[in-house]
Amino acid sequence: MELFLQYVGENWQDLLVLTYQHILMVVSGLALAFAVGVPLGTLAARGPRLAGVILTSANIIQVFPSMALLVLLMILFGLGNGTVIIGLFLYSLLPVIRNTYVGLTQVNPAITEAGRGVGMSPLQLLVSVQLPLALPFILTGIRIAAVIAIGVATIAPLIGGQGLGREIYSGINMDNPARLYAGAIPAAVLALLADYGLSRLRRSTRTAGRA
Repeated sequence: MELFLQYVGENWQDLLVLTYQHILMVVSGLALAFAVGVPLGTLAARGPRLAGVILTSANIIQVFPSMALLVLLMILFGLGNGTVIIGLFLYSLLPVIRNTYVGLTQVNPAITEAGRGVGMSPLQLLVSVQLPLALPFILTGIRIAAVIAIGVATIAPLIGGQGLGREIYSGINMDNPARLYAGAIPAAVLALLADYGLSRLRRSTRTAGRA
C-alpha cells in the first residue's frame, strides 16, 4: 500500500490524463450506442419480426469475446482509440436496444390510445409520451452498458489505445503491483460511480414520471 500511495503521489498528473482518456473513450462509445441503439430499439418495438432481427443481431455481437472483437476491429480499422471506441459502441448496443425495446413495449396501451384520441401523430406519441415513459428502462440499459464499457476499455492498450489499461498492463509486464493498482483501482471506482450515478438518475426519472 505504501508503494502504491507513493507511486500515485509521484505520477498523479499522468494518472489524471489516463483517467480522462479512459472516460472519453467510454463516453464516446456510449454516445454512439445511444444514438444508434434507441432508434433500433424503437423499430424493434414496432413488431415481432423486426424485434427478432434486431435483437438477434445485437446478441450475436455481444457473444464475441471482447478481446476477439477488438482484434477483428484492429484488422479492419487499425490501431488506436478510434478502434477502441467502435468496439465499445458495439458492446454497448445490446443493453441500449433491449432496454429501449422493453421500455416501449411496457407503455400502457391506454395511454397511447388517449394520445391518439387527442390527435397526436405517431411521431408526437413517440417523442412526447412513449419515450419519456420508457426513459427509466433506457437509463438502465445505459447503466449496464457503461459498466461493461469501462471494463472493456481496460484492454485498449493491446490494440494501441490509451486509458487506465496502460498502467494495468505496464504493472503486469514489469511485475510492479503499484502500477497495476494505479490503473485497476481508478477503473473500478469509475465503474462504481457510473453505476451509482445512473441508478440515481433512473430513480429520479421514475419518480418524476409518477408525479
